[in-house]
Amino acid sequence: MPPMPAACPFRGLRLLALALLLVSGGALMAALYAEFALGLEPCVLCLYERGPWVLAALLCAIAFQPGLDASWRRRLLGLCALAFFGNVLLAGFHIGVEQHWWAGTDACGATAAGPGVGSLGDLRAAMSAPAPATARCDTPSWDFHGLTLAGLNLILSLILGGLTGWRVLRRDASHPI
Repeated sequence: MPPMPAACPFRGLRLLALALLLVSGGALMAALYAEFALGLEPCVLCLYERGPWVLAALLCAIAFQPGLDASWRRRLLGLCALAFFGNVLLAGFHIGVEQHWWAGTDACGATAAGPGVGSLGDLRAAMSAPAPATARCDTPSWDFHGLTLAGLNLILSLILGGLTGWRVLRRDASHPI
């Protein structure tokens, strides 16, 4: 009888950590590709939405370590799920700004009415001020039939946060994922 194969080193929560690390890195690479190769100018909220992806990638990289205790791996992936849900909130706020349901932050660019000009001095100051370094948050740089990058971010973060949270809270160890 042939010898039994060794247990797969990429099972359970460790496999989940690897998958989330690859997806998080892919999402960040896609954002950078869209910015630098396709020329899509990110707004401030777009840049904020990259933060949870970086945090998730770092947490997953730590959770993927082979000698890590399963309880610590579970905690790290739980924090990863919270990062994804935080990104859902950021992306939801961003969608609201894009749809003009509410105003963005002060860093999102000028308001629709433009800068307030009360005198000739105010007008000179507004004209001599440097242009904003980022795009406006209420104007999507890309959309596909109304689905913007913030919408895609919300959907992906919601799916990953839900699956990760479900897997972390599930105590059944008989399944590999």
